[in-house]
Amino acid sequence: QVQVVESGGGLVQAGGSLRLSCVASGRTFKSYVVSMGWFRQAPEKEREFVGSIRWSTGNTYYTDSVKGRFTISRDYAKNTVFLQMNSLEPEDTAVYSCAVQTVGSTDYGVWGQGTQVTVSS
Repeated sequence: QVQVVESGGGLVQAGGSLRLSCVASGRTFKSYVVSMGWFRQAPEKEREFVGSIRWSTGNTYYTDSVKGRFTISRDYAKNTVFLQMNSLEPEDTAVYSCAVQTVGSTDYGVWGQGTQVTVSS
């Protein structure tokens, strides 16, 4: 069974940077993963797609609000995805979660617990 665990959140001042990590485990991960995505949810707001990376090709996709500031990358050998966040803004404050989209599914079906990112002004 695939599981993911995020880390790297914290408190940072506006304009600062953080790098989040998401490690996937499970013997079948590489056989079934299609994409890994990052999502965030701010207090009293709906969960928002941040970006994703296609596991096989490394192609990345981002929501408009983070383009040019956030970068997703992966370490194929270590089943790890990173979210490098630069030029952080208070509006980026949220719980960030990673998720896995598997073969045969159009949705992200495996989710981590999330990690808190707080950006102070």
